[in-house]
Amino acid sequence: MSDQVKNDKGKEEMEQNVSRRGFLKTAAVAGAAAGALGFPNVMRLSAQPAIKLKIQTAWDAGTLGYTKFQEFCKEVGEMTEGRLTVEGFPAGAIVGTFEMFDAVKAGVFDAMHCFDVYWPGKIPVATFLSSYPFGMDRPDQWDTWYRELGGREFAREAYGEHNMYYLGPVQHDDNLIHSKVPIRSFEDFKGKKIRYPGGIIADIYRAAGVATVLLPGGEVYPALEKGVIDASDFVGAAINYNLGFGEAAKYIIMGPPSTPCLHQPVDLMSVDVNMNTWKKIPPHLQKIFEAAVNKHSWDHYTAIQKADIEAFEKFKKQGVEVIRLKEEDIQKFKRFAPELWVKWAKKHPLAMKAFKSQLDFMKSVKVGYITDKDMVDANGKPLEF
Repeated sequence: MSDQVKNDKGKEEMEQNVSRRGFLKTAAVAGAAAGALGFPNVMRLSAQPAIKLKIQTAWDAGTLGYTKFQEFCKEVGEMTEGRLTVEGFPAGAIVGTFEMFDAVKAGVFDAMHCFDVYWPGKIPVATFLSSYPFGMDRPDQWDTWYRELGGREFAREAYGEHNMYYLGPVQHDDNLIHSKVPIRSFEDFKGKKIRYPGGIIADIYRAAGVATVLLPGGEVYPALEKGVIDASDFVGAAINYNLGFGEAAKYIIMGPPSTPCLHQPVDLMSVDVNMNTWKKIPPHLQKIFEAAVNKHSWDHYTAIQKADIEAFEKFKKQGVEVIRLKEEDIQKFKRFAPELWVKWAKKHPLAMKAFKSQLDFMKSVKVGYITDKDMVDANGKPLEF
């Protein structure tokens, strides 16, 4: 090798070493500057191990709800570039649906994607974390309440007392009643054995003389098929068609167009994370996770609304009859509502705070659903609360 070649090679190696040292020095200075300005250190974050969560949903495998849940789990990983990944499980895969609250609380798995209406026995405010008879009946009203009128804070306080972090609401659908027998009026409900999720929703049907039954979603079809129950409330048309309800019950009971679902017109779900798990997630990933829930909420809702339209046509082909109650039937149910609202609000101070904030919203000029004169019991006596 000539002296000239040796000199050129040595010069090249020296320049590479200087370049590498310069890059490392520059990166260190940039990282320190970013930290001083309050930005995360990108190099340090990229070195952190990926966080993996296990989440169980209340949706059965094979339903549209479960398909959208799987998409949500995948998107969390994509939005965080693999730094936070979510493994989703269908209803019953780890524990029974009604056991999920205690399982997440204890850290058996990391989070749940479930209906808040299932938990008033655990957290009384859950009565007011999803729609109830003749309360707020539009998804946008519920989003307004959660995001701007204190709802999210009420939910986080309640779940926080049970070692969970309420991440956010998930919009879903209005609910239907599938029946083996025709129910054409308020009076026809009397004596029927019908599945409901319990709580205030079951109470309003008991007022009409219904014998209510509490069952998880996976047990509804066999109970209808075997005639153990006469009818069942469950979710909307698309999911119920997926579950085969049109084969077991040939009637769908709805209210008039003004009130298509009188008992749960906005059936909300939520994502709730074990608090110990939540605290292990870096703040920037927490924010992305919450943003993913917000996106999922409306992806979930709109996909189900489209599928509902198609499902009603499918039910029709199965010979299922849609029966709509009349306005006078709705008024007969409605007279029981304010008394039930107050009864359930009185179960816990936080429940009362949540209810009063919703009542103020419903009484506002913006909504105008109710006035002080309406807050009376079924006999017309003013309610005290």
